[in-house]
Parts: sequence; C-alpha cells; structure tokens
Amino acid sequence: MAEERALSVSEAMNGAKRALESVRVRVVGEVSEFNDKPGYKAAYFTVCDEGASMPCMMWRDAYIASGVELRCGMLVEMSGFFSAYVPKGRMQFMARSVSLAGEGMLRMQVADLARKLEAEGLMAASRKRPLPEFPTRIALVTSPRGKAVHDVIRTLRRRYPMAELLIAGVTVEGADAPRAIVEGLRAAAEAGPDVILLVRGGGSYEDLMPFNHESVARQVAASPVPVITGIGHEPDDSIADMVADFRASTPTAAAEAAAPAIEEVRAGLASSQRLLARALLHRVQHASHRVRLLVDRPVFTDPNILLAQAWQALDAAGVSLQRAIPSRLERDAQRLQYARDRLVRLGPSIPKRAGDQVAMGAARLNDLSPLAILGRGYAVAFGADGSTVLRNPADVSIGDSINVRVQGGTISGVVQSTRGVEDR
Repeated sequence: MAEERALSVSEAMNGAKRALESVRVRVVGEVSEFNDKPGYKAAYFTVCDEGASMPCMMWRDAYIASGVELRCGMLVEMSGFFSAYVPKGRMQFMARSVSLAGEGMLRMQVADLARKLEAEGLMAASRKRPLPEFPTRIALVTSPRGKAVHDVIRTLRRRYPMAELLIAGVTVEGADAPRAIVEGLRAAAEAGPDVILLVRGGGSYEDLMPFNHESVARQVAASPVPVITGIGHEPDDSIADMVADFRASTPTAAAEAAAPAIEEVRAGLASSQRLLARALLHRVQHASHRVRLLVDRPVFTDPNILLAQAWQALDAAGVSLQRAIPSRLERDAQRLQYARDRLVRLGPSIPKRAGDQVAMGAARLNDLSPLAILGRGYAVAFGADGSTVLRNPADVSIGDSINVRVQGGTISGVVQSTRGVEDR
C-alpha cells in the first residue's frame, strides 16, 4: 500500500474550507460583538450562548438587504454555512440571512415605537407634570387578582391612610390587555383623582408587551392627571414608563411616589409648628419692644410736647406783629406827608404849565387853519357847485362859473381864459 502524501498547509486549509462550506445550518445566538466600519466589504460580528461563541461575517449587500441593524445583546437567527479564512487559518460562519429571534424581534418593534413617540415629543421632560404633594384621591389601574394590587393597598394603608383609593381592575396580560388598560385609564381619569397608578407585578419581556402598546402609551400621555407607572420589570423600561409623568421600578415604589409617609407628614407639620411658634414669639417680642419704646417717648408722657412748638411760633408771630404794625403806620404817615408837601409845592405850577401847553396848541392850530392862510392874502377857487376845489386850469373851461373864496367873503365870476404854468 502506497504511503499517503503529506499535504501542505494551504492544501489542508483549502480542503477543510471545502468540507466546511458543504455544511448548511441555521443558528440562533446572541450578538456579543459587532464591527461594521465604513469601507468594509462585510459586517463582522460574534454570536454566543452559554457554552460557546462563533465568529461570523456577512457580505454588506446581504446585511443591508436583511433590514436588521445588529447590536450587542440582540438574539438573532442566521442561515448560512461554515467556512475558513485560509491565510489566517480561522474558521468563521458565513451568514447569508439574519433576522431577529424571539425577544429580539419584540425589542426592535418596541425601539421603533419609542423613536416614533419621542419624535412627537411624548417623552419630553417639559411635558411631564409634577406629582401632587398631598393627594386626597388616588386611582389604581392594575389586575385585581395580582400581587401588585395588594402591594399598593398595603403600602398606602401604611404610609398615607387618609387618601381615598379607587381601583380599576383590568387585564394586564394577553392580546386584550392593551384595550383593557386603555379603558381602565379612561375610567380612572373620569373619577377625578389627583394621580393615577398604572402597575403590574414582574414577568418576562413578553409579559411586558401590553405596556409597550402604542394605544396604552398615548392614553398615558393624554391623561388629564399625572400618571405613575410601576411595571415591575427593573431591567427594561416600557413605552408606558417613558411617557408617564413618573416611572417607579415596582408597584410598591409607585405607591410610595404617589403619597408621602404619614410619619414624614407629621414630622414636617411638627417642624413647621415649631418654626411658626418661634417666628410668632419673635414677632410678639419685637412688637412689645417697639411698644415700650413708644410709651417712653415724651410725646406720650407730656401732652404739652405736641403744642409747645406751635405755641412758641404763635408767640413769636405776635411779637413780630406788634413790632411791625406801628412802624408800618409811621412809615406810611411819613410817605403821605411827603406826598402832601410835594403836591402843595407843585400845585400852582401845574395849571400854568397846562395853560402854556393849551396856548401853544391853539397857536399851532391857528397857523394850520385855512382862514389864517386866506388872511395872508391867499384865495381858494371853487367850481360852479361851490364845493369842488379847482387845483388846475384844466379843471374848468372858458365860460364856466367859478366862486373865489377870500378872507372877507366870496367872489363870483366867469372864466374868460386859462393859462397853465408852462404857458408863462
């Protein structure tokens, strides 16, 4: 029998590669590593379970066509075959398709809804309302048969027994749970509470899905009063948790957030009482001190203090008046006597000066009188009507009658000829 030829390393690896690629399998595992750098022709990642891990690669066009964005922690189901990278001697799984498996699919759906509602502003911190400090009525929406309802009742009875508790029993699991939760929230809001608790006990991620339903999230956001959630699934936040006004980790924590502890209220009231009493005592002491200071003032011990200044001012005014009146009368008498003496002195000259002024005016008036002009030998010629003054030879014609006014009277005549100044 001929001895079998030894293979080179390349031949051995290529043989192993061909043998591995003939094995087609479907694999479920959790993504533990993922590398998808820009420019790479393939996406490289690792899937694992409790006992093993497996390096994988997937060509970029197939990865994009799958529609799945791989992230660490995802549970995925892949189909493909094993292969080997000959230059490095490494085995890897060549994934031809990938999809989310089980809970992974649910998480992707929840993440898509969360992004949608966040874009609408339903998760914004600015729209979340403060919780009432001392609620008088609390509404509870949960399963009436679960542990959560007893936890809330027990916690409120212990911490804040004066609040009225209204319970809306609803289904929190199964296909009908979202509709039941929405109806329970509406009924609770119509009862007029100060705050609403939406709670349930623990469970798997699938059990949590009714609280990830869009209708439940929108009803929580639309509630007219603040909503506190206590879903009891600590590792994950549901969509209802994200849009609620306050998120508690458990039903008990939700009840504690809704109402203060009665011991804390009593302690706070006692502290306020002490501070108020101290402040009131200080105020009374301060007012009493001010009253004592006012009582000791002279204005309250001697009534004359109020009128003393006014009386002194009145006395001073009387003295000033007594001094001022005689001196003023004496000064006025002197001024009157001075005016009298001056009138006596100037009296005779006043008529003479007035007579001189009258005579001067009369002389000037006489000089301006037409009669005085006529007395100096001048005459005034009037027309035939006796009123029109003739100033120019052209004003009359030969044969016209004229009247000439002289100092002694009037001369009537007829124009025989006329001659202007230029005819001289």
